[in-house]
Amino acid sequence: MSKSLWRNLLGRWLALALRLYLGGVFVYASVYKIGYAAEFAETVASYQIVPALAVNAVALVLPWLELICGALLIAGVRVRTVSAMLGALLVVFCVAVLVNLLRETPIDCGCFHTLDERMTWLTLVRDLSWLAMTVHIFWFDSPLALERRFERPIKEILP
Repeated sequence: MSKSLWRNLLGRWLALALRLYLGGVFVYASVYKIGYAAEFAETVASYQIVPALAVNAVALVLPWLELICGALLIAGVRVRTVSAMLGALLVVFCVAVLVNLLRETPIDCGCFHTLDERMTWLTLVRDLSWLAMTVHIFWFDSPLALERRFERPIKEILP
């Protein structure tokens, strides 16, 4: 298989598919949390990682950040920036899940609903796979990224 075919087929088009999938995942994950912020605050508090004074702020900001990043990823706007932000969020999620798994704390994940499935090692594997997807999206630019449609060389902008 030639290098350009591999880059186009397995790189860019796979990045597009992953971009749409992850964008949908984060939009879906945010909708319930936005509607039930008080329940989500209890889930955030159950992780015992965020200071008590910051739990409500995290519970209010995090779902909106997930929604905006997911929507931008689906739309193809600032794909590299958004994938880096989601990657950073996923690193934080992975650390939080790992800490609570090592503590053997029997809590719900809170990923999609506040009364979700119990957190297991598969939760960590799922989050790590999503992290790998964000890395792929970051490195392989999608052929249908919306921002490419509006780029103009600097020579055209400057007089």
